[in-house]
Amino acid sequence: MTTPTANRPWRGVLVATALPLTDELAVDHDKFAEHCSWLVDNGCDGVVPNGSLGEYQVLTPEERAKVVETAVAAIGGARVMPGVAAYGSAESRRWAEQARDAGCASVMLLPPNAYRADERSVLAHYAEVAKAGVPIVAYNNPIDTKVDLVPELLAKLHGEGYIHAVKEFSGDVRRAYQLAELAPELDLLIGADDVLLELALAGAKGWVAGYPNALPAASVELYHAAVDGDLATAKRLYEQLHPLLRWDSKVEFVQAIKLSMDIAGRHGGPVRPPRVPLLPEQETAVRAATEKAVAAGLA
Repeated sequence: MTTPTANRPWRGVLVATALPLTDELAVDHDKFAEHCSWLVDNGCDGVVPNGSLGEYQVLTPEERAKVVETAVAAIGGARVMPGVAAYGSAESRRWAEQARDAGCASVMLLPPNAYRADERSVLAHYAEVAKAGVPIVAYNNPIDTKVDLVPELLAKLHGEGYIHAVKEFSGDVRRAYQLAELAPELDLLIGADDVLLELALAGAKGWVAGYPNALPAASVELYHAAVDGDLATAKRLYEQLHPLLRWDSKVEFVQAIKLSMDIAGRHGGPVRPPRVPLLPEQETAVRAATEKAVAAGLA
């Protein structure tokens, strides 16, 4: 079983937290604190605030800082790995310093995402943010950033000491094996819910997860069954949850996960513009899959 350690706190199930908003679209920090505690109480190892699921791009600097502080106060800094993505390396470094000073044990960092950065720019970006002195987990999301952290580049980043792990969201599970050959000490983290089983079998050491926001206990059971090689349990749960897990890889993943939270009895709530509510047919699909999961006792 892969569990967090003092020097590898990014291992295990870390939930990329959705951010509770009021009807007026203000951040509800009390609900967020309660949500972080509830996730840990239901078996999750920690949280990743200020990721894409946490709508960090539409938060003010004050809101973004308070989100980190709220999570740390709720569950302790060792369990909190904030996203520190920003358009410039200097700003990402400042967010890494803020996370460090708040007590966080690690941070998650996208490559430069203001333009299609080349390899030299990517290396310089991670080198700058590493100066904050807090361990970095790289986040490879070539779909959204247009910068692909291919195994060869990840191995360079790890070899230079800039990164310790990678959240892999490309969807290409074949990369896991090449990455293990090129950088065996670099921890691979599952980055998309709908390739969990494939990457767990390929040796992943953790999961930066979306759908545990709504269904934590069943999701944690799935993860541990997968990494422990209990394929009968893992395959059964994976098949039951996959109609929801695949929404984590869709453009509307924030809205879908928040809707599932509402149906499961949590506070998902609205999203901030420019995101808009799901289309009726999308809402129907998410609602049906969530209600089926709840009826099956997975909530």
